[in-house]
Amino acid sequence: MTTRKSWNRSRRCYWSGKANPVLVAVLGAALAACATPAPTPKVVDAPPAVDQAAKAAQERPPEVKRLKRKIAIGRFTNETLYGRALLTGAQLDAMGRQTGDILSARLVETNRFIVLERPDIAAVTREAAIGGTPQNLVGANALIVGSLTEFGRQTEGQSGFLSRTKRQVARAKVDLRLIDPANGVAFFAASGTGEASTESGTVMGFGSKTAYDATLNDRAISAAIADVMNVLVNQLEARPWQSDVLDVDGRKVVISGGARQGLKPGHELVILTRGKSVKSQQTGFMIELPATEVARVRVVSTFGSDETNEGAITSVESGQVLAQDRAKLIVREGSQ
Repeated sequence: MTTRKSWNRSRRCYWSGKANPVLVAVLGAALAACATPAPTPKVVDAPPAVDQAAKAAQERPPEVKRLKRKIAIGRFTNETLYGRALLTGAQLDAMGRQTGDILSARLVETNRFIVLERPDIAAVTREAAIGGTPQNLVGANALIVGSLTEFGRQTEGQSGFLSRTKRQVARAKVDLRLIDPANGVAFFAASGTGEASTESGTVMGFGSKTAYDATLNDRAISAAIADVMNVLVNQLEARPWQSDVLDVDGRKVVISGGARQGLKPGHELVILTRGKSVKSQQTGFMIELPATEVARVRVVSTFGSDETNEGAITSVESGQVLAQDRAKLIVREGSQ
């Protein structure tokens, strides 16, 4: 009986066995595979280091100048039957106040507006008197009023052979209006709807069980406010930003509004003289005729500690600004 042995030094593959032709062919192929040298790893150059700060700067969208408008939150009420059974007066309208408070908080969070306090203006005035602080109340560019017009809750569920599910749902609808304080005209209206739910289930008596969830009310109202926020913000920002002239000293003009209102060095602004106000016989409203441009200025620097006392120093680029005309001058955005 013949015995064959094979030894591969590079791969140390060893085998022995009887001289069977089929087995010899199979083992021969295996030895050939063992003898095949490993492919040389391909060297790949590492990508050049990327400056993360530079990359982020390139991907960052261009800065948009947003000059803050002054807005005030006015009357908000609960016009639904929900939560009104035990109320004895409008001052106890908890859901109406909650709706207004949520809207006010969301507008402040956008950092795009100067939100003026109106529902609690009496408390603000009282605190100013106690502290001996002179009040400097200002008017708003727009007044927001609204109502909680729809609210309801329901419980949904399904029962199977061994399982049962329970779902609590709260739905809310909020209607808002924007009013021009100059003439009391409502120039925009919008509504938002929201829903919040919680679900529990059991199988063969085991699982989660949920009692009445009062937080669904708050979440549904918040969702309704969130639903109307985009269209509301866009409409408010469509209103023209406007400021006034504080002081004129030769070619230097000081205006209201600074960094917190979106003004930065280099911004171009237009100074105009107010048009004459005349009463329309058709509508009965006072109409201000178009303003006349008198100069263009560029922001040099800003000052002030907060939105109530900030301003900007500008330099006249073209035209002329007269100190005696200061009371009838207005400032608006200019082209960049």
